[in-house]
Amino acid sequence: MEFTPKWIAWEITRRCNLNCVHCRSSSQLEVEGHPDFSLAEAKRILDDIRSYADPVMVLSGGEPLVRPDVFDIAAYGTGLGLRMCLATNGFLVTQAVCRAIKEAGIKMVSLSLDGATAEVHDDFRNQPGAFAGVMQAIRLFNEHKIDFLINSSFTKRNKDEAPKIYQLVKSMGATAWYLFMIVPTGRGEEIMDELIPAEEYEDILNWHYDMEKEEHDLLVRPTCAPQYYRIVLQRAKAEGERFQRRSLKFSTGGSKGCLAGQLICLIDVDGNVLPCSYFPLAAGNLRTQPFREIWEHSRLLLDMRDFAGYKDHCGRCEYLQVCGGCRARAYAVTGDYLAGEPFCTYRPGH
Repeated sequence: MEFTPKWIAWEITRRCNLNCVHCRSSSQLEVEGHPDFSLAEAKRILDDIRSYADPVMVLSGGEPLVRPDVFDIAAYGTGLGLRMCLATNGFLVTQAVCRAIKEAGIKMVSLSLDGATAEVHDDFRNQPGAFAGVMQAIRLFNEHKIDFLINSSFTKRNKDEAPKIYQLVKSMGATAWYLFMIVPTGRGEEIMDELIPAEEYEDILNWHYDMEKEEHDLLVRPTCAPQYYRIVLQRAKAEGERFQRRSLKFSTGGSKGCLAGQLICLIDVDGNVLPCSYFPLAAGNLRTQPFREIWEHSRLLLDMRDFAGYKDHCGRCEYLQVCGGCRARAYAVTGDYLAGEPFCTYRPGH
């Protein structure tokens, strides 16, 4: 496997207008100790990354639209030839924002939708009107012909919504739907008792397999659920069929489960490079090191690429190369990022 950065999420602010129950960065409208960096610093980081690689760059947060210069950052990246994307909760999307998205050359926008009704979504997002905000953003994106995808995160409080959200997303003109299984980091640590049990987690992924086999229009993918790739192989072999998965051109393009520190990473608002959006340990900092040096020489990233060092059931598993287990979830639950995936029910040799 070639370890080239294909997709980088970039936390351009930790400020956010919502207060979601699962937020990995514990974002809120005013954040002390983690100020936004300058536009000049943003340009320097983009120049640094572009001198080494050609990844998809996702401007994220917090809520990136609270930064008045978000479209200046996006336009600069576009000018460098990078594929710039935007991750928003949709609440601040207006006609003017849509025009700015087009003018800045942003290729894809992701929205979060965690319930098929306002009651469920607004509860998850701790904000009355959040569902209406997403619906309004979708209407405007369709009006302005802006490509968008939908991310949906699941805990016990909304796990039964998956089929309903899927049907809703299909009806709204989205390019893709990504089903996220919560990783308990940031504010997510406060809802450990809401995490879906491993057995039910497996049931959802099997539902996804059955759905994906029949889905021919919408691109779908479980995220932070690397054992899905094991399930795909097991089910396809048992059912005697060849399961052809499709990929979105703005995705990682990877066919393995956990890609943290292998094809993807996160840059946080303080300049730290983390293996993924849910992994709290830094591999290095862009204020003191070039991106290339961090990507190629960080001990943390090298550990995550050395599958021979994986432990417990993951280390013994015949599906290690296609799954890998969620390294962020292993760290959150056990304190060891090379430990076995704690939410996987499969045990090699049993």
